[in-house]
Amino acid sequence: MWVDYLIYVFLGIGLTFNGLGAVGLLRFPDVYTRLHAATKTTTFGSIFTSLGVITFGIAQLYLTGNVPEDLPLITHTIIAVACLILTNPVSAHAVARAAHRSGVRPVKAVVDKLAEVRKK
Repeated sequence: MWVDYLIYVFLGIGLTFNGLGAVGLLRFPDVYTRLHAATKTTTFGSIFTSLGVITFGIAQLYLTGNVPEDLPLITHTIIAVACLILTNPVSAHAVARAAHRSGVRPVKAVVDKLAEVRKK
């Protein structure tokens, strides 16, 4: 069925981006670029993985009609994605701010606007 292929595409995209985020965590040189890899790619990857789960839940709901069994899967996944979208950028910003305030310098940074503001 075509819905199965759509689920596989969503899961494939999600796993690809989550894998790229893991590679970025291992390969990037400092905390700031690692945070970028961790937040951007894993947020995008988790959204697509969750889209695969939501599509599966909707397909099961349509095929079987078991509302009490399939509806919580869909709603919990939507709530988890909303929490992820809200908390992931905020936590990354907090970690980057704490790293900057504790004196961690970016590797090969040409211009550090925050350091210039703190000097004034």
